[in-house]
Amino acid sequence: MPVRVSFAQLSSTRVPVEGYVLHTYGKDKYLRHAVASLVTLRRHDSERPVALYCTESHRTILRQQNLAHLFSPIALLPEAHQSIVGFKLHLHRFMPFERCLYVDADIVWCRPLDKLWTQLSVYPFTATGLDRADFYFGGPKSLGIVWEFLRDRRQRTLDRFGLTSLPRVQAGMIYASDTFMTREVCEAAASFLARSGETHFRTRFHEGRTEESCEWSLAMAMSRLRLPVYPWRLGYDSPQMDYIKELTSHTDDFEDVVCKYYCDRFVNDIRGLRSPRLRRLCFHLATMLLRRKDYLLATPYALHFSWLHEKAPFDRFAEHTWDRLVCEAATTSNSGSPSARKTSYVPPSPG
Repeated sequence: MPVRVSFAQLSSTRVPVEGYVLHTYGKDKYLRHAVASLVTLRRHDSERPVALYCTESHRTILRQQNLAHLFSPIALLPEAHQSIVGFKLHLHRFMPFERCLYVDADIVWCRPLDKLWTQLSVYPFTATGLDRADFYFGGPKSLGIVWEFLRDRRQRTLDRFGLTSLPRVQAGMIYASDTFMTREVCEAAASFLARSGETHFRTRFHEGRTEESCEWSLAMAMSRLRLPVYPWRLGYDSPQMDYIKELTSHTDDFEDVVCKYYCDRFVNDIRGLRSPRLRRLCFHLATMLLRRKDYLLATPYALHFSWLHEKAPFDRFAEHTWDRLVCEAATTSNSGSPSARKTSYVPPSPG
């Protein structure tokens, strides 16, 4: 059984109270995603450390490019945990700080984060989401959803496992401050995942993904343990919003981000439709026929590039950011002048 990798094993100093946790494995571009995300984070939070659990190859790349100083600490991610479910259903093994905010690498940070940390501090464990998951959660993203609705297989799953509710969990942002509770959540989620054949949930491989989802099993675990989700929809204070091109305005470097956020949940959820033409039609019909036109122009704490068909802008930004940092690091190394670093961040020593 893999041993939990803790900050205490990496440093003899006091464990930092709060910090961000990222993980990378697989293609090198995912490491570039993590570095680009960190660069945007440092615009708004220059104090809290950022831990990275990664493969040996990713750590080697960071060292070779003189970018390892961006993360503190950097620890190896065991092979058994180099997957979505391998990492996120074992978070209790990866808690380098007293209070950890686990975030995906394909996130752009858009505003100061102290208020978000204050709001999260009351939870022993939570993930962003909604109180009630709709039929799309873990189901088909096509007209097949009508058949799922008619058969009501969702309710059968709840009845079979003795649950009274199923929240919608978006695991791109998970907060944990209680090791024992985090272990309990992860173990419960793993047991639900092992019985996936008894549920109505579909594999993500049908959506073109290369890995299985952890979200529905975490949702069931949080329901079983009576843990609330952190509201995904909070208007101007929304923790994260998905990037949708026609609903998001931003500068090239994402320093300024504004999202169009419909106040009605039904209308706002139309953003999930993949076809821009169908999405525009549904927005038009919903706002005109239902008279639900109210919207906000909001800047979330995080802009999440979670949709496969919307990742291109972040990919370009990550490549550009990586090239720039590598060039700056090389210049610094050649000149021997630490002051040559303009955007790099060296975390303060804990304690």
